[in-house]
Amino acid sequence: MHLEYRIEYPVVLDVSLDVAGFSVLLGSSGAGKSTLLKAVAGLLPATGRPFAELPPERRPVGYLPQGYALFPHLRVWENVAFALRGSRNRRRAEADALLDGVGLVELAERRPETLSGGQQQRVALARALARKPELLLLDEPTSALDATTRDQVMGELIELVDEQAIPTLAVTHDPHLAAMADRMGVLAGGRIAQQGSPAEVFGHPTDAAVARQVGYQNLLPARVRRIAATHSEIACGDVTLQVPGEPRFAAGDEALLAIRAEDIHCGKPHETARGAQLTPFPARIDRLRADGVGLRLFCETPLGGLAVRIPRCGSNLRLGDAVTLLLDMAAARLLPLSA
Repeated sequence: MHLEYRIEYPVVLDVSLDVAGFSVLLGSSGAGKSTLLKAVAGLLPATGRPFAELPPERRPVGYLPQGYALFPHLRVWENVAFALRGSRNRRRAEADALLDGVGLVELAERRPETLSGGQQQRVALARALARKPELLLLDEPTSALDATTRDQVMGELIELVDEQAIPTLAVTHDPHLAAMADRMGVLAGGRIAQQGSPAEVFGHPTDAAVARQVGYQNLLPARVRRIAATHSEIACGDVTLQVPGEPRFAAGDEALLAIRAEDIHCGKPHETARGAQLTPFPARIDRLRADGVGLRLFCETPLGGLAVRIPRCGSNLRLGDAVTLLLDMAAARLLPLSA
């Protein structure tokens, strides 16, 4: 399904996006992700297609807002039946069938507050499916889930959506969720900056705005010195580097060298490269902090400041330590300077 929507308020958006299977729109807070979903659902004024000519109650759209908006005074089956029409017995039977489809029919008599976050999400999904939608909209579906169960709950949700064969658009600021999608887009500057498969977008961001969203913490100014069939030679500070891949720039172009913190390895002082694509640099640790099961370093190097993320286990690094950073140049990307 192809969406084209223009929104003037509360943020200006001009969006053209393909939704297929389980699709995710990634963007920072305030980018307009939730605004787009509300516009497609008919809850905010907008122009576009499809559905824009229909009032909200007639749009074949299932919308799961943040927090799921379940009615606390209604039982689970009554929440699902709220979107149904007909006699009480008919609505109960249809609600039970929908709950059975999401694996929760045994909880039909429970109140929402007695359910886990994942169970509440599935109740909200059953209620959305009661509308027989042509499109499902999910607003930050991981926001109410704890980190330990997030992958399992979202995996189950994606399976349920796939079984229904309904195009689904989830919006999030979480790159981890975007990586689970069939298709993704990045919203930046009021437009879709890039869309495609997660492998395409994460592996080959088109500009700096997209790169930041998909985890490239290091963006360093560079100048292209010369190009070859298989790589580009760049000057980054006073250092010359080779970036593998088909060249996208001409000699003399200004660019940005993008590399993830996870693609920089930390070794002992004077350590040499351990692989053909690893380029060593002397560095000194300027800052460090714990980052979950990892350790995040901020190092001064001949290239400038670099963020590095390494496993925390077994590390005895301290502020001021001299180290060797080994850049995985196969994972580095050259991007336009202007974005």
